[in-house]
Amino acid sequence: MDLSSAIATTLKKYRETKNLSQEELAFLSGIDRTYISLIERSKRKPTVHVIYLICQSLDIRLSEFFLEVENLLNK
Repeated sequence: MDLSSAIATTLKKYRETKNLSQEELAFLSGIDRTYISLIERSKRKPTVHVIYLICQSLDIRLSEFFLEVENLLNK
């Protein structure tokens, strides 16, 4: 699995765990819904700042998000 796929998988997992639609997450984080969709489909490579905004909206720590990404990369 590459980095973009690991980020996409992790984002979708946490979003669905919180029972949020892409539109709801976009509203909470101040990011366009289409950008959330593109990240989840591995079509965009978000900055750390964007991931930070998303993590705040999902009420998870940035380190927790990246630990999950790292675990996927090491599989």
